[in-house]
Amino acid sequence: MKGAINMQIPTDPYILLSYVNTMLRDKYSSLDKLCDDLDINRLRIEEKLLSIDYTYNAGLNRFVPKQ
Repeated sequence: MKGAINMQIPTDPYILLSYVNTMLRDKYSSLDKLCDDLDINRLRIEEKLLSIDYTYNAGLNRFVPKQ
């Protein structure tokens, strides 16, 4: 279904955090699958969320506070 939905992801990092973690919980088994399906840049998301001290934890499949 790649490219079928051309949606804007939130630009505010806190709203993006909530959006991405919800999508990971409800629809995607990994950040790579989410990014591939929505055709978005993984590095861009990781950098944006790192700006509020959150990093991706593959084992939990969610962004968590940086330790």
